Amino acid sequence: MREKIEVIGLNVWYERLHVLKNLEMKIPENRVTAIIGPSGCGKSTFLMTLNRMIELIEGARVEGKCLLDGVDIYSDTIELTELRKRVGIVFQKPNPLPKSIYENIAYGPKIHGVKSRRKLNEIVRRCLEIVGLWDEVKDRLNRSAFGLSVGQQQRLCIARALAVEPEVLLMDEPCSALDPINTKIIEDLIKSLNRELTIVIVTHNIQQAKRISDFTAFLHLGRLIEYGPTHTIFDNPSNELTRDYISGRFG
Repeated sequence: MREKIEVIGLNVWYERLHVLKNLEMKIPENRVTAIIGPSGCGKSTFLMTLNRMIELIEGARVEGKCLLDGVDIYSDTIELTELRKRVGIVFQKPNPLPKSIYENIAYGPKIHGVKSRRKLNEIVRRCLEIVGLWDEVKDRLNRSAFGLSVGQQQRLCIARALAVEPEVLLMDEPCSALDPINTKIIEDLIKSLNRELTIVIVTHNIQQAKRISDFTAFLHLGRLIEYGPTHTIFDNPSNELTRDYISGRFG
C-alpha cells in the first residue's frame, strides 16, 4: 500500500507550548485515517500541519518534515496555493463564503484558471451531486449559502473543497455540529470517496472512527501513542492508554 503522506520528527510549538512531540506517521493513499484522542492532545494542530494552515496561527512553529508524495511541503520551493489545492480542508463549523451557493463551488476553480461557464456549471453540478445537495438546491443556486441549514452548509463546504479536485481531504470534526441524519450522510459520503481521495479525519466520536476509517491514530498529550489498522486499534490495542481511551475510561 502506497503512502501519500509521511511525517518525520514532527514537532509543533505555540510560543513555548510544545503541542506535538516527535510524531512519525505514514498515511496511506486513498484510505480514511482517523485521528482520535482527548481534547487538547493536538489532533487539530496535527491536521493543520498537513497543508500548512498552521502558519496562520500567530506564534506557531513547526520542526520536522511532512512529505506529500515524497516532497517536503515545508520546503521553500512549495507554492502554498497549489499545496492547498492538492490538500483541502473542511472545518468543524461550516464556513460558507458570503456568496451564492453557485459561487461557493465555482470560486476555487475560478482562482485556478477555469473561465468557461459551461465547465463551471459542470463542476458545480457534479460536486453538489457528490454531496447529495443537487436536488435540494438546484432551483436556488443564486441564493445566499447562508440560507442553507447547518447540515447543508457543511455538505456545501465539502463540495467546495472537492471542486478543485484535491488529492487529500482533511476533515476536522466535520459532523460535530450536525444531527444524526446529516452525520450519516457525511459518513456515507466519506466512505464513498475513500478510494479516490486520501482522507484524514479528526473525530471525538470513537464509534464514528470505528465505522468509517481504515486506519486510526491515537494521540495523547501531543504524542502518537498507537497507530495501525482500525480493527486492530479497536479490537486488540497494544497500549494500555489506547485501551483505556477507546473503552471510555478517560477522555
